[in-house]
Amino acid sequence: MSTPARKRLMRDFRRLQQDPPAGISGAPHDNNIMLWNAVIFGPDDTPWDGGSLIRNCAGGTVEIHGALRYLGATGTETRLFNGDRLTAICRDWSGVDPLAISGAAAGRPTSSQGPLVGHPCTFKLTLQFTEDYPNKPPTVRFVSRMFHPNIYADGSICLDILQNQWSPIYDVAAILTSIQSLLCDPNPNSPANSEAARLFSENKREYNRKVREIVEQSWTAD
Repeated sequence: MSTPARKRLMRDFRRLQQDPPAGISGAPHDNNIMLWNAVIFGPDDTPWDGGSLIRNCAGGTVEIHGALRYLGATGTETRLFNGDRLTAICRDWSGVDPLAISGAAAGRPTSSQGPLVGHPCTFKLTLQFTEDYPNKPPTVRFVSRMFHPNIYADGSICLDILQNQWSPIYDVAAILTSIQSLLCDPNPNSPANSEAARLFSENKREYNRKVREIVEQSWTAD
């Protein structure tokens, strides 16, 4: 049954496919338009950035970092986020060879798949929508373990646009982009994780160390 919420989500999905912001992707889970899987790359040049990955593979080289592109055997360059490669992973995180398909948007790097230089850093989320969307925001949770002043232990996110500052003009791309920005620009005055908020304010070196631990865990997370 087509409803206003479902129509809007299909429009959001088309926009995300046609003009995807750098470092994010999302797609409905299987055939359920009301439940989405998403991935966010850690912002460049921050503790959340896992560095770069350059790996030889059939047809060319996959490079993760900044440009996020696939260099084919003919030398043609295609942005990873411009096709269905990352979308396929968002539809179903399991059963996909992410390194071969989309440059480790999810999954674990292995030496058997080629030489690795650095590692990509991605974080998984779910977005649960209701028929009230877009008048009400979705419930968004990180599936990946996080250490951040504004992220609760269960993965829930303390972000104004998901609460009292929500507006129907926001779409899925805006939600994911805002969450990506929150990673490196937290609000310690509205803490969901008191330890992370304290370290961010009082001991940035220790805070960054703990963030890097989370980054390393994301390399090998299922």
